Amino acid sequence: MFRCVLFAAAFALMTSSSSVAAHVVSTSWGKTTAGEEVQLFTLSRGAGLEVQVTNYGGIIVAVKVPDKKGVVADVVLGFDTLEPYLGKHPHFGCITGRYANRIGGASFQIDGVQHEVTANSGKHHIHGGKEAFDKKVWKARVLEDEVAVELSYTSADGEEGFPGKLDCTVTYTVTPEQELKIEYRATTDKATVVNLTNHSYFNLAGEGSGDILGHELTIPAETFTATDDALIPTGEIVSLVDTALDFTTPHLIGERIGTNYKPLIQGKGYDHNYVLPGSGIKLAARAKDPKSGRVMEVHTSDPAVQLYTGNHLKGVKGKAGHVYEARHGFCLETQKYPDSPNKPQFPSAVVRPGEPYLHTTIFKFYAE
Repeated sequence: MFRCVLFAAAFALMTSSSSVAAHVVSTSWGKTTAGEEVQLFTLSRGAGLEVQVTNYGGIIVAVKVPDKKGVVADVVLGFDTLEPYLGKHPHFGCITGRYANRIGGASFQIDGVQHEVTANSGKHHIHGGKEAFDKKVWKARVLEDEVAVELSYTSADGEEGFPGKLDCTVTYTVTPEQELKIEYRATTDKATVVNLTNHSYFNLAGEGSGDILGHELTIPAETFTATDDALIPTGEIVSLVDTALDFTTPHLIGERIGTNYKPLIQGKGYDHNYVLPGSGIKLAARAKDPKSGRVMEVHTSDPAVQLYTGNHLKGVKGKAGHVYEARHGFCLETQKYPDSPNKPQFPSAVVRPGEPYLHTTIFKFYAE
C-alpha cells in the first residue's frame, strides 16, 4: 500500500500540467474465492471527473461528477466492496464479452462451420456466457504517460464455446477534457465473433437517488433492430420515428415508457438496439438530469447502442445501503447489432487473424 501511494504521488508530479495534479492510485481490493488478488484503480485529474475501475471483470465501480453547483455525486450503480461483485448481480459496470447482448439459439456459423456457445438465457446466449469476461481477473498495467489503466485477458480457444484464442486489451483513460475513454482491442488466431461493451448503469442524479424517469434523453437514431418475444432480432431494421422509441429529439425517459406500444411492452420498458447513423466516432446518446444539470454524452465507433432502463432490477442492495429497484438506472451499451453472427444483412462481427477488433467509446460529462 505504501509503495502504491508513493507511486501515485510521483506520477501526479510527473503528469501535472497545471496546479491541479493528475494521478492514478492503485490499491488492493481483496481476493476472489479462488484466491486471486484484485486491485482497484482511481483515475483523476484532480478536479471534476473521478473514475474507479477494478481489474475484476473490468468493472467501473464509481464515476464521480460535479453538478451545476459543484456538488459531486457517484453516478453509477454498484457496490462498495468486491464481495457482492463476485456473486450474481445485474452486470453492474462490467466488460461484457466475448459477445455482448444476444446470440439466437446459442449457435452460429463461420465459413460453414457450426459453433455452439453457452445457452445462458433460455435456449439463447447472452453477454458471453456463464463465466464470461465479467468474471475474470484481468492483468492490469498503469500507463504512466496518461491517466489510464490497461487491462488484458486471454480467452482460450473454446471458452464458452467460442472459437479461437482471443487476446483482449481494454484501456480506461480520464482525458483532460473530463471524458472517460474506453478503448477495446482484440486479436485472434482463428476466425471468431467479438462484441465487447461496458454495462454500467447510470443515474445522473446520483446512484441511490431513485428512478431515472425524469432524465432527458436524446439518441440520434431513426431505426432499430426489431426483435421477437425473446428479444432476438428478426433481421428487420424498422423505423422508430414518431413512436415511443423515438429520441431523435429530447424526451424524458419516463414520458412514454408506459405506452401501449408492442416493442416497448415486449421489453417491459426500454431494452432496444438503436442503429446509429454515420461512421467513425459519432454521438450515440445524450442524457441529462434536469435537476442537477449533469449531462453525459456517449460517443462511439460502433454501429449501435442498446438502451436498457434497468427493467429487471429488484431489491438489489447497493452502495451505502441503497436499494436499487426497476428503472433506478439506465444503460447505454455501445455495440455490434445483437445476433449479428446469424444475420448476414447486419454489419459483420467476425474477427479474423491479422484483422484486429477495435472499438472506442467516450463518455463525456459536464453540467449546465
